[in-house]
Amino acid sequence: MAAFYLYTFNLIPHSHSSSASSNPDSLSNLNSISAKIDKRRSSCRTSGFTVLSTHSNPRILKSNRRSRYGQVLSPYDTDDNAGDEDGDWFFDDEDSETEEFDADRKKFKSQKGNDTRQGSRRQLEEDQSIRSLKSEGSFNISKGELDVKNGKNTIGSSYHTFNKSEDYDSSEMHGIGKLKPRKSTENKYCRLSEEIDLDEKWFPLLDYLSTFGLKESHFIQMYERHMPSLQINACSAQERLEYLSSVGVKHRDIKRIILRQPQILEYTVENNLKSHVAFLVGLGIPDSRIGHVIAAAPSLFSYSVENSLKPTVRYLIEEVGIKKNDLGKVVQLSPQILVQRIDNSWNARYSFLSRELGAPRDSIVKMVTKHPQLLHYSIEDGFLPRINFLRSIGMRNSDILKVVTNLTQVLSLSLEDNLKPKYMYLVNELRNEVHSLTKYPMYLSLSLDQRIRPRHRFLVSLKKAPKGPFPLSSFVPTDECFCQQWAGTSLDSYLAFRQRLLLKDFAKKYEKRR
Repeated sequence: MAAFYLYTFNLIPHSHSSSASSNPDSLSNLNSISAKIDKRRSSCRTSGFTVLSTHSNPRILKSNRRSRYGQVLSPYDTDDNAGDEDGDWFFDDEDSETEEFDADRKKFKSQKGNDTRQGSRRQLEEDQSIRSLKSEGSFNISKGELDVKNGKNTIGSSYHTFNKSEDYDSSEMHGIGKLKPRKSTENKYCRLSEEIDLDEKWFPLLDYLSTFGLKESHFIQMYERHMPSLQINACSAQERLEYLSSVGVKHRDIKRIILRQPQILEYTVENNLKSHVAFLVGLGIPDSRIGHVIAAAPSLFSYSVENSLKPTVRYLIEEVGIKKNDLGKVVQLSPQILVQRIDNSWNARYSFLSRELGAPRDSIVKMVTKHPQLLHYSIEDGFLPRINFLRSIGMRNSDILKVVTNLTQVLSLSLEDNLKPKYMYLVNELRNEVHSLTKYPMYLSLSLDQRIRPRHRFLVSLKKAPKGPFPLSSFVPTDECFCQQWAGTSLDSYLAFRQRLLLKDFAKKYEKRR
């Protein structure tokens, strides 16, 4: 809705009378306009006159005003228009255009492009533009602001630029003469500003975090998880993340760390980060693996070294029975072991394995040392289904205990995609008995498509496969050793064979899906 404001002028220039007298034509034009407006507002008894308009420049006035009879009216007040109702003077919202004032370039621009309005043009169109001062929430032009010089009329010298860093939108006014600042970052983080109560003070931090690949959706996650993390000073956040990078955290892991533990932006280098890194080094973790541990368990920084982390380590040594020299390896394999309730998880799994398989304490400690992820596995959904599967294929508890002690990760392998297909291949293609797994439990951890089947088929194609059960030991060495010891061919020959086999198997699977 276009708005109109009252600007009061003195007809007699206060400080430029000599200049006005030197240009009678210009002053005559101004007085003519003043007289017409004065006639329109004859009720005013002041010595000055009142202009009822947003602007006096016809180029930015509405040019398509029509009378009640549909006739096009001039953008200027005329004697003929004086009898019209006030409704013809004010603009309708539907027809009004939004004007935008650019404070830096000191001119008005229409959002609909260049104005091509037709109508009468007067000398004021060429010579005059309104400049007004912002003073106490309104635009006033004082007596001394009316200036006539060089044959051109100017009211004031310019709009004052109240703040060079802000643009003001003249189409959005709050009260008489008050401009609403238009945010210079209105197109920045649009989605984020719709989702949360976004503060512009956060922008430097958001810009910095964006360099790690974080986007608006990620900032929303951070806000929901821990809103104060977005209020951190950008320089402080940079100092902390650069420190993490210096101790081995990779750039690609920073994003994941922040999303999992946005509080890390609040942890100071001296009082938190350094002390926790020193704690990890003290466990025997090499410098090259510190970054890996932090990326895997960034929440460790939220735990007190003295009151939480060190007591956990003591429990692993004194209660579980892990050797101190093995502690660094255990933490590298499963950094989460430092931040979980180790007493509950250990007691529950120790009791289950002891009861279900008759496992002695030493065997269970060996399992935890080799594969500490064991303490994270579910008993009902992890342990039981796999133990029952091994039983179903003919293994006794003692055999299962041997397999689980030497290959503890078998308790995490998929039944349908891993254990069952390998068992079927072992029995049907390799012609082995299930009890061979107690001697070579590693067979269950190897890839069926990348190692077991290619090596078996390659030796069969070379007619070097032994009669009877196929030796599972041929799957253990590296590809190069396998070619030298078992196939007697070059590594390239074997790799080419394997590639052809993989493509053939892929084609078969694709045909089945069709």
